[in-house]
Amino acid sequence: AMLRLRLLTWDVKDTLLRLRRPVGESYAAEAQAHGLRVQPEALGQSFQEAYGAQSWRFPNYGRGQGLSSQQWWVDVVKQTFRLSGVHEDRVLTLMAENLYHDFCSARNWEVLPGASETLSQCCQRGFRMGVVSNFDNRLENILSQCNLRHHFEFVLTSEDAGFTKPDRRIFEKALRLGGVLPEQAAHVGDNYTRDYRAARAVGMHSFLLRAAGQGEELEVPPEHVLPTLRHLLALIER
Repeated sequence: AMLRLRLLTWDVKDTLLRLRRPVGESYAAEAQAHGLRVQPEALGQSFQEAYGAQSWRFPNYGRGQGLSSQQWWVDVVKQTFRLSGVHEDRVLTLMAENLYHDFCSARNWEVLPGASETLSQCCQRGFRMGVVSNFDNRLENILSQCNLRHHFEFVLTSEDAGFTKPDRRIFEKALRLGGVLPEQAAHVGDNYTRDYRAARAVGMHSFLLRAAGQGEELEVPPEHVLPTLRHLLALIER
C-alpha cells in the first residue's frame, strides 16, 4: 500500500552532505598555512578526543550553559591543536577562527551522490520537506552554499531546538513546523539510533540509509533500508 506521506524530514551529515576530506587533513592544512607541521592522523585523533570531551561537558554546543556554538567550536579546535603539541595562543586563536568559518562553506562539504536529484524529485512529487539535524546554526548557510537549502521549508538544528536526536522533542517540533501528524511524515537518515529508531518512536515512518554490509544485524525491515538515496521514491511509492 502506498504511504500517505505529506512531509519528509532529512538528516544532513552523511545523508545529504559529507566532509570532502578527513578533519585532520583540513586542520593540518590550516597549521601549514601558519608554518606549522602537524600530522593529519595525529590531529584527527586529537579532534576525536577534544570533540568527545567537549560534547560530554557541554552537550548540544553548550546551549543552555551560556556558550555560543561558535565559542564551543573555537574551544574544540584550540584543544585539538594543544593535544597535538601546538600551544601558542595567538596562532591557536587565528586557526580556530579560520577553521570555524571554513567549515561553514562548500570548501569542506560535498553533496552525496543522488542527493540533489532525489530532493528535486521529492519536491516535484509534492512532498513538503524539512531538515532535522544535530548541528549548530551554521547549517542554513552550509545548505545554501551547497545549493540544497531551497528544497526545504524549514531547517531545524539541535542548537535551535534545544534538543538533540534521538530526543523525541526535536521530532515533535519538526512535526509542528510541518503541521502534519506523525503518520503523515517520514524521516531519512543514516544513523539507526538517532534517525531510524528515534523517528519511529514518535510514530513517524523512517528510512535508514546504509551502505552494503553496514550494520546488517540491526532489526530493520528491508523495505525501510536505502542502499542509496536513489532508492527512496520507489520505496515510498511501492
